[in-house]
Amino acid sequence: MIKVLVIGYVWPEPNSSAAGSHMMSLLRLYRQQGWQVEFATPAQPSDHMVDLSLAGITSQNINLNCDSFDAYISDYQPDIVMFDRFMMEEQFGWRVEKSCPNALKILDTEDLQCLRNARHQAVKAERELTKADLFSDIAKREIAAILRCDISLIISSFEMELLQKQFKIDPSILHHLPFMVDLDNCPTKTKSYAERQHFMTIGNFRHAPNWDVVLHLQKIWPIIRQQLPQAELHIYGSYPPPKATALNNPKTGFLVKGWAEDAYQVMEQSRVCLAPIRFGAGIKGKLLDAMIMQTPSVTTSVGSEGMCGDEPWPGDIIDDYQEFAQAAIRLYQQQSLWSEAQENAATLLTARYNGKVLAAEWMKKLNETLANLAEHRVNNFTGAMLKHHSMASTKYMSQWIAAKNASTQPN
Repeated sequence: MIKVLVIGYVWPEPNSSAAGSHMMSLLRLYRQQGWQVEFATPAQPSDHMVDLSLAGITSQNINLNCDSFDAYISDYQPDIVMFDRFMMEEQFGWRVEKSCPNALKILDTEDLQCLRNARHQAVKAERELTKADLFSDIAKREIAAILRCDISLIISSFEMELLQKQFKIDPSILHHLPFMVDLDNCPTKTKSYAERQHFMTIGNFRHAPNWDVVLHLQKIWPIIRQQLPQAELHIYGSYPPPKATALNNPKTGFLVKGWAEDAYQVMEQSRVCLAPIRFGAGIKGKLLDAMIMQTPSVTTSVGSEGMCGDEPWPGDIIDDYQEFAQAAIRLYQQQSLWSEAQENAATLLTARYNGKVLAAEWMKKLNETLANLAEHRVNNFTGAMLKHHSMASTKYMSQWIAAKNASTQPN
């Protein structure tokens, strides 16, 4: 039996974040192959973490900068190791290489952290993104992790192109894997236009782009409310901080609802989903959920990036906040526009997010690489070179911390 070890940045929270949902899709896919799957993480338990044992997945707490991991992985001896974001590859990759050199190593990027960070810096400075923003220290670390791994999962078609054109990454070590949607379990009919009311948005408040959405909606909402005085904006998301709940204002219809037990339910009750995303990366779970629940959406070019290709968007894509508000009003008021957007959602889901097709493509790539791992690695000389030299910083710093910690322990 093939043994898989997934080293997680956080415990999966599929009801809190798109990243958590995507991780669970991957874990379940590996279990469906009849493989043994263990999830290990140095993260603390969280309020909304999923019970992995219900999916037949074992779990383990591991420590950062600690030699105990060496004994753990030597004992487990996985055939496949998947790192959740580049920080986990930095921390544990060299230890995996030392104890299990023949294990196939996968980096699940979730989204490109360097791209999200670069855009965040540009937005904060109120200027356009530059190449210098993109080619940051974070980019150097993340691209190095991609090169050190055998395959990296890239969620967005935009990021696939960026990695190949800007960073000159060989496509043979990349695999485009968007969210895998089970189309058989998607509703064929949801609430009608007349049965729905109000606007909504949703997103984990700990994720900086989501908090920025809430702040940006404070500029957009008064324009909408002026023309639709009975409408409300319902803002959902896990872990709302006091600065978010303080924005709740029933008088203006700007309602910070916080955690939603069922994201699909609140999505279906709303007539339009608003996602004025100004920075970020990857593809947006809230917009995919809107498609699944046949809820038209208004978003930005960053929000829709890598999500629709040549297919029409189920709503509108606008960056100017004044025009964004007017587009949201039109979609809310005009049933014909709204119904057309609904139809586009179904078409887009089928064209780009068919879970069965995406899963089959990923398992084909994974099994082929597993069967020809030595040859695959010969073709990635840059990755081999980085593994040879880059160990110095992360490896020896980690060993120094481990030794320091051991010396302070009481005898």
